[in-house]
Amino acid sequence: MTPLPLSIFLIARNESDRLPRTLRAVRGLAAELIVVDSGSTDDTVARAEAEGARVVFNAWSGYGPQKRFAETQCRERWLLNLDADEWVPPELAAEIRALFAHGEPAADAYEIRIAEVFPGEAAPHRFAYALAPVRLYRRDRGSYSASPVHDRVDLQPGARVARLRGVIHHFSVRSIGDQIGKLNAYSDQQVADLAARGKTIPVWRVFVEFPAAFLKAYLLRRHAMRGVYGFITAMNYAFFRWLRVAKAYEQRRRAAQAARRPGDGA
Repeated sequence: MTPLPLSIFLIARNESDRLPRTLRAVRGLAAELIVVDSGSTDDTVARAEAEGARVVFNAWSGYGPQKRFAETQCRERWLLNLDADEWVPPELAAEIRALFAHGEPAADAYEIRIAEVFPGEAAPHRFAYALAPVRLYRRDRGSYSASPVHDRVDLQPGARVARLRGVIHHFSVRSIGDQIGKLNAYSDQQVADLAARGKTIPVWRVFVEFPAAFLKAYLLRRHAMRGVYGFITAMNYAFFRWLRVAKAYEQRRRAAQAARRPGDGA
C-alpha cells in the first residue's frame, strides 16, 4: 500500500526490546518514521534503523520538549505520535488509512484511546482502563505542550476534534520492579515541575493520598476486575501518587530548615 502523507514520531531511550514491534506495526502506513533517541546504551538505535526509522539524537529535556523537538524533525503536515511501548493493531491502522482515502481528514485532530496491557496479556482486557488523548493531528493546528511532565497536545482555538474507534495497545509494564523504578523517577520530575511553577501540595494529603489513589485505581479504573496483577498495579499507582506528595513535603521542609539555619557570618 502507498504510505500516507503522515509522519509518525516516537521518543525513546533503551527501548530495544519493545520499539521494533511498535515500528513494525506502522511500517508502510506513513511517509516517514522518526525516532528521537535521548542516549540509549542498548541497541535501540540500530534496531530502529533496521525497521526503517530515521533516528535523531536529542538530549533529554522532559516529555513535552522532547516531543516538540520530534515534531520539528517531521516533514509532513499530519503527525501521529506513539510511545515506544505502544502497538497499533491492524484495525486501527486501517481506520487511520481510511481517514486519508479521499484527501484531507475531516477533523484537525483525533483522539485515540490507549488501553493498558498487563504482563501476560496479549491484548487489553475488556475492562482495561483507557485514556483518550489527541495523538493524530495537523501540525499547524496543534503542538505538544512545553511541560516536562504533562504529555498532551495543545490545540489552537477552534480546532475540530474527533475520536477514532480503534485502540492503541499500551504495554507499559515490563515487570513490577521496572514499573516502580519508572514511577519513582517520574515522581522526581513531577516534584521539580511543581517547584518550578510555584505550586504546593497541602501537607494533609500525605495522610490521604495513598488510600484515595488506591481506590481510584482499584475501583474507578477497574483494576479490581483484573485479578492479582490488577491489585498489584493499583498498589504501585497509589504508592507513586503518595511518593509525589511525600517528596514535595520533604523538599519544602528542607527549604524551610535552610532558611532558618544561621548564616556563616562575615
